[in-house]
Amino acid sequence: MLPENVCILTPNEQDASSKIAMMGYNFVMFKFILFVIFLSTAAAAALQINDTRLPNQAESFGQFLDGLRINAIQKGISETTLNRAFAGLLPDAKVIEYDRNQAEFTLNFWRYINSRVSDNRLQKGVDKLQENQDLLGNAYEKYGVNPEVLVAFWGLETNYGKNVGTMNLVRSLATLSFDERRREFFTKELLILLKLIDEGKLALDVEGSWAGAMGNLQFMPSNVDAYAIDKDGDGVLDLWNSKDDIFFTGANFLQNIGWKRDERWGDEVKLAADFDFSLANIKQKKSVAEWQNLGVIRADGKEFLQAKQPAALILPMGYQGPAFLVYANFYAILRWNRSLLYALSVGYLSDRLAQKPLLVAKAIAEPSLSRFDVQTIQQTLNQMGFDVGKADGIAGPKTRNAVRDYQRENALPIDGYVGYQLFKNLQGQ
Repeated sequence: MLPENVCILTPNEQDASSKIAMMGYNFVMFKFILFVIFLSTAAAAALQINDTRLPNQAESFGQFLDGLRINAIQKGISETTLNRAFAGLLPDAKVIEYDRNQAEFTLNFWRYINSRVSDNRLQKGVDKLQENQDLLGNAYEKYGVNPEVLVAFWGLETNYGKNVGTMNLVRSLATLSFDERRREFFTKELLILLKLIDEGKLALDVEGSWAGAMGNLQFMPSNVDAYAIDKDGDGVLDLWNSKDDIFFTGANFLQNIGWKRDERWGDEVKLAADFDFSLANIKQKKSVAEWQNLGVIRADGKEFLQAKQPAALILPMGYQGPAFLVYANFYAILRWNRSLLYALSVGYLSDRLAQKPLLVAKAIAEPSLSRFDVQTIQQTLNQMGFDVGKADGIAGPKTRNAVRDYQRENALPIDGYVGYQLFKNLQGQ
């Protein structure tokens, strides 16, 4: 499910938006020229997919399936199941298109959070909490996962079961396994899916998302295999229609990936005027007390609950945007989905469902960057000697570290943020 590319602005923010619009003309024209070049590349890639080949691959899809069949048989999957699963199977070009254009790659924090934690989703979540109060309470007693957290995952994954996906999972995972970007990961998931089908636990034509996830909470096959629970005891694992199975499976999974009972995921914070922004890194932890000594306070003015608790500081929109201290449960959310923006959305939606207030930070009206824009940033940084590795259009840890090096050398705030201002700064290089 892709969120709408919408940012809700207050009157004051609209003034800022007007200023950016005046700045943005050259930016738009520059993007248009680059986009024309990108279209020809995308068209060539689409032709390769239609020819059962993906970019930079010599083998055909059929040859790939032949190799996969040998691997599957070695793992005990029957030839009968493989014959049925692979009969007439072709790669799906739409799957690759979706993979290259995920919202986490193109929306900035405020546009992402406003689309995910919308008034409509919040109100529906409140209704779902009331409707399923007893069952969610039972799951909390057993696994320690707050009802608001489970409902937040449910709302963000499938809009409370409305969008569970209608794509054939065997075809989607076979396409992603054939692609080289994350071949090892998706091949493993495909083999587990085929095993579940072979064991009769899932139907051959099981449907889900383009990325291979299924059910109300969008579990990958490996998670279904390892953590799914038949809570209602009917002998069927039903993550589509049985709320007992859905909630207990979700809570069981979260407990197993590190969720800690009755602890917060994070807190919005404010930073001292002379704060060293280079300390903001998801991998750099200090105790809450140490962060306080560096000038970090809660944005709502309240005291931190646990001074000894390990925490990391993240700035999802750079030094001018909101700031968060995140704790162990935030890392559990990241094990569900590795996107920082997704994890922040789960945390924030769960807080709003628990009737906690809005964020203190005010929205920044900043244009989002496309994947191609990020790729341009990466290429420029590489040319300047700041190593981002492969220019793939994804602002991962290596890209952010390269940005920090660029910022440090140019006496800029060292926040590692890959955003509009960085794009503008690098245009003249």
